[in-house]
Amino acid sequence: MEAISIIVPLTIAIRASNNMLMTTIPLLVRYNFHFSNTLVGLISALMAMMTFISSGFINARVKANVRRIIFIASSAVYAAIFPVFAFSTPLSIWVLSAVAGFSLGFLMPNVITSASLLPDRVARERLLNIYTLSLSISLILGPAIESLILRYFGLRESFLFFTAFPILALAMAPFVRFPQEDGDRHAISTRGVVTNPGFITAVLNIATYNVVFSFLMAFGGIYARDSFGLSYSEVELLFSLFFVTSFLGRLYLSIRPAERLWPYMAAAVMITVVGVSTIVLTNAPLVYAIALLILGIPHGTTYPLSVVSISRAFKPEHRNAANSLFFSFMMLIGIITPTITGYIADLIGIRNTFIVLIPPVIVALVLLRRYVKSVDKPHE
Repeated sequence: MEAISIIVPLTIAIRASNNMLMTTIPLLVRYNFHFSNTLVGLISALMAMMTFISSGFINARVKANVRRIIFIASSAVYAAIFPVFAFSTPLSIWVLSAVAGFSLGFLMPNVITSASLLPDRVARERLLNIYTLSLSISLILGPAIESLILRYFGLRESFLFFTAFPILALAMAPFVRFPQEDGDRHAISTRGVVTNPGFITAVLNIATYNVVFSFLMAFGGIYARDSFGLSYSEVELLFSLFFVTSFLGRLYLSIRPAERLWPYMAAAVMITVVGVSTIVLTNAPLVYAIALLILGIPHGTTYPLSVVSISRAFKPEHRNAANSLFFSFMMLIGIITPTITGYIADLIGIRNTFIVLIPPVIVALVLLRRYVKSVDKPHE
């Protein structure tokens, strides 16, 4: 219960504010600063790139005692910089996004690791599923709150209101558990992590969805506003709707943790293809909302299955390195996807760009089938 009382509010605080940045910065730079789709994609990629650097190249390599200090310091930086977005300019928004992304690279991987420290496999996987459930709660709560704020205030002011979340994260940061490490005998090389079949399974699995998710976060709101004339408040309400079915998927996995991962992973890809195809084939706001509900389901199941895959494949003392590199690979997808798709969207439009997302998802599924066997039957 102690772990839950720390992990749940901290996760909600970090993820709600992080998602707010992901969805609101594209709207701010598009409609206040008049950025093109290419520039919208680049600023989304910049934040992901800085998270990739801090998570994969720094957090994955430092020891637990140093990592704890960096974790608390990053929480402070994140809380301090968040309200400054309200006063950003077309130039400073790049710097602010870079600093926020860099700070986040030290936050989420350590929360994941803290949630995976329980020795009992069933209890550990249940806590990990509760952790991912907390992510979904924050992703419903965040856009819903922002939708209400945007009914009465502008995009800039919403950053001031949401500063409460980073402040909560800073207050909780000192209480996060870090794994005990006994010198260098527990060290694992980067190669040892990235060649582990369980790690490859986690990365390929998250790739089957994060390609679509990265594009949705960067351009889903712009598409809804340009195509259907929705207000900022209605756009955020759509995002909240998307995360409702994500929450239901994670709730199911929290109650009934998956023994075999492959059936869930394969089903998630099929549902993703259906959701993306629905957006491409029909141009109506109601159908778009239904498509987001469909796409929320694989969003809800894909991430927790990847986290469980890592927890099954690595010893406790190796999970920080694995989680940090996994998080950095997620960010790598977040760098590549908006960079490429932003340029494509300028050429063929956002709606048609959804078609481009389907082939990479299918390729990742084919590769995934080869590696998932290593973690599909958990060891007691």
